Amino acid sequence: MTEESRDLERRLAYIDQVRAIARRERNLGFVCCLLGVLGLAFAAYRLEAGAFSAPGFVALAVIVFGWALFAYAIVKRTRYVRAHPFDPTT
Repeated sequence: MTEESRDLERRLAYIDQVRAIARRERNLGFVCCLLGVLGLAFAAYRLEAGAFSAPGFVALAVIVFGWALFAYAIVKRTRYVRAHPFDPTT
């Protein structure tokens, strides 16, 4: 193996490690947003009060919670990368 290929392997391993951080939170955020949109569509098209009914507001809260999980995952990954920058010598 050449030095360049070892460096590339280390870099790819670092990227995989960073991508794995907060994966569960990102996936849960995606599912919450999806369920919230489906709930909001149900409230808007099937309920008399529409999107301004209690289920509509619950669906909006689920969407906001999903986006909060996305933001948390971004902050967690950013903190990790700043604390553990890529060092090709290790």
